Amino acid sequence: MKKNAYKLLAVFFLLAAAVLPEKAVTVVSLRDYQNRAIKNNDTLYVVNFWATWCKPCVQELPFFEAENAKLKGQKVKFIYVSMNSPKEVAQVNSFVNQNQIKADVLLLNAGNPNIWIDQVDSSWSGAIPATIMYKRGKTALFYEGEFTRNKLDSVIQKQIL
Repeated sequence: MKKNAYKLLAVFFLLAAAVLPEKAVTVVSLRDYQNRAIKNNDTLYVVNFWATWCKPCVQELPFFEAENAKLKGQKVKFIYVSMNSPKEVAQVNSFVNQNQIKADVLLLNAGNPNIWIDQVDSSWSGAIPATIMYKRGKTALFYEGEFTRNKLDSVIQKQIL
């Protein structure tokens, strides 16, 4: 009897995985990114620049996802901007779905980073991971480097207040 129950459960999960919609990564221009993340309101926009090939980026994503879940319903929005090549959109989609990423994921198609990086933040060297937080249409914080879970939580809590 138990074996049949386990088999039924396994079939259920396989069917559920097959019919559940996959999260789609949106390819955006720099202007589209700015329109989504820089809004003149009291929501804190936490934007993390990352890539699937960047080990520190991948290591810190669960911290961002934990904060995203913890702050659900509050005036905080998480956006992950992939620095993968636009040609790698399928790979990024696969990564996002395999890791059950809940926040919005954008893939930036803005051309040569040496041209547009200063438009995101003039102090950014271009290294990732990098995180920028916007509130009321302005940069509230820019941080280049990997976050620990505690540091990320602390920084976000200071920005929410």
